[in-house]
Amino acid sequence: MPPISDPNISAGDLHPHQKPLWTAIILAGQRPEGDPMAAYCNVKYKALIPIVGQTMLERVTRALLTSPYIGKIVIMAQSPADLKAGLNPDVAEHDSINFVESNDSIATSIHGIIGTTVAPWPVLVTTADNALLTGEILNSFFQSHGGQDVAVGVVERRTMLSAYPDARRTWLKFRGGAYSGANLFALHNAAAKPAVALWSAVEKDRKKGWKIFAHFGPWLLLRALSRTISFKDAMAEAGQRLSLRAEPIIMPIAEAAIDVDKPSDLKLVTGILEQRQG
Repeated sequence: MPPISDPNISAGDLHPHQKPLWTAIILAGQRPEGDPMAAYCNVKYKALIPIVGQTMLERVTRALLTSPYIGKIVIMAQSPADLKAGLNPDVAEHDSINFVESNDSIATSIHGIIGTTVAPWPVLVTTADNALLTGEILNSFFQSHGGQDVAVGVVERRTMLSAYPDARRTWLKFRGGAYSGANLFALHNAAAKPAVALWSAVEKDRKKGWKIFAHFGPWLLLRALSRTISFKDAMAEAGQRLSLRAEPIIMPIAEAAIDVDKPSDLKLVTGILEQRQG
């Protein structure tokens, strides 16, 4: 069992006068019945799908290892030993990386380790299928973070469609714009823990924004459905109900919102990575 959560435990310091480093948690598990994309690619675990010579998990891990904002990395999965065996040794044995076994609930697994010596504050949560993650994306996210207890990276639809007109994403629609998640979640301190606890209640509906806002009462739900509230104001109101400060971080980089959930995503991500290498 991990140590009791401590709001004073942080991942370290860049410099005595700079902000503490972040712990990055990579969610690399999958459903007990298996994952359709893993089956499509003929691999046991989705996180180990290879794209242009590297698995998705390795791409995400290497991007985090090179970030000056990250102090520790936790790779969380139901079968951490299998995932460790699927990584190159220089990554798998890196001093900054810890493999942690999760249960079938993302939220309860995260809630059990954040703020402990395993995953000190502040914490960044991302996913193994975030295969286009780069230092540029991480810099943009962290430089836009203003100390919010909870912050969620998103890309606005106009940004996405201007770069990839045929990209199909799940859009959360609000007054002033529609947004797709970037699989980057900042949990800054112990005040964020109620939001993670709520996550366990809405986990199965995480891609259906209206169902999430329904947990905060009919008035906020009505405003979200009628698009009479902005995304920023909706998150702020939801945060107030949990006694925390919550905001979206709107990313200017289209690739931040492209993960690998279906074969068309894999084709798009493969093409982008081949172009980068070329």
